[in-house]
Amino acid sequence: MNMAWNANAKRISLKNRLLGATLVASLIASFTMFGPERAHASQVQIACANASTDAATINAAIGGSNVGDEIVFKGTCLINQVIKLKPDRSYRGESRTGTVLKQANNANLVGILVSEGFVNNTTQTDTPVSVRQLTIDGNKANNTTAATSGIILRSWESVVKDVYVTGMKGNGIRVTNQSANGTEITNTQVNGQIVGNFIEDSGQYGVFIEDSGNSVTDWQLTDNWIAESGVDGIHMDNAAGWYVERNHIYGVPQNAIYANRMYGTSISDNYIEGFGEGSASGTYYGIQGTVQADVASTIANNRVFRLGTTGNAGSTFRFIGLTAVNYDGKGVVNVNGNSVRGQASAKDIGLYYAGSSSARTLLVLSTDNLVTDVGTAKTLGSNATAAAGN
Repeated sequence: MNMAWNANAKRISLKNRLLGATLVASLIASFTMFGPERAHASQVQIACANASTDAATINAAIGGSNVGDEIVFKGTCLINQVIKLKPDRSYRGESRTGTVLKQANNANLVGILVSEGFVNNTTQTDTPVSVRQLTIDGNKANNTTAATSGIILRSWESVVKDVYVTGMKGNGIRVTNQSANGTEITNTQVNGQIVGNFIEDSGQYGVFIEDSGNSVTDWQLTDNWIAESGVDGIHMDNAAGWYVERNHIYGVPQNAIYANRMYGTSISDNYIEGFGEGSASGTYYGIQGTVQADVASTIANNRVFRLGTTGNAGSTFRFIGLTAVNYDGKGVVNVNGNSVRGQASAKDIGLYYAGSSSARTLLVLSTDNLVTDVGTAKTLGSNATAAAGN
């Protein structure tokens, strides 16, 4: 089965999670990790010395570990080579301050903690990993020639929790269907969690969901603090089936949340302090979505503000916007209970809704939103209609 994304076709059913053989192999591996064999797993402790040998020591220890092992990093680790995350293992530090993985000067790595399948250019997603309780420092002032990401995940049913990611020239956390040389996975990569992390000072996106096919769906991105990103706070090539909830986003030059391909997506209870704060003129969004012409999505109970007067005076600021339907049919979105407050500028548009064509229409139920101090409260653009509430 070809899992590649076709913009003119309907989204592949969420029920078709993995290809048959891969599903069996993944379930066996996961059962080995979490089932009876887990009792035989051990803890692999790695004490770092803030030395040039740390990364090689870490990779050797991971390479010699067994399925189900817990890999524990201790101290400050100087990282001068990619740390490969073997699947079906958990990785943690002693605490955010007790364990720091810092990129060495002039290492210029693609990423610091990276899924093994990404490095090895496999055609299948890796089986689960978890990463918890540590700091990852990209040291971008001394690594200027590579867009380093703190974590690159190419694995399904994986968890990143209680991690501080700072100083990346690239992305804080990158979840991708691609590999180092651009090889795409041929199966799906679903059911992960990115929860309770602090991601700041990323050169590109705080969180980047990269999906050139239709693989990275049905995750949870919740309860994170995302600050001072170089472009967007959260940038999603594929938002299908995702929960994007209770994130606090601030210091954003362009869009706070960009969610492409919304399909059964929930974007709710996020606190966006500002957006469009960069010097370049453009049209910027607190929350921007494009919609698939199946099922429906929800944007609810978000607080979207522009608290300062930063940004280019010639820019247009749309606080919540739906800007396209991606293939023939009707996109449906419920937008309700959001609080929007601007700078009383004519360039501020509270709610903006538009379809793509007469064959790609948008139906929006837009109710109970508090929109104030904006030039235009709501714009219903071409090929968009307002639904009657029930």
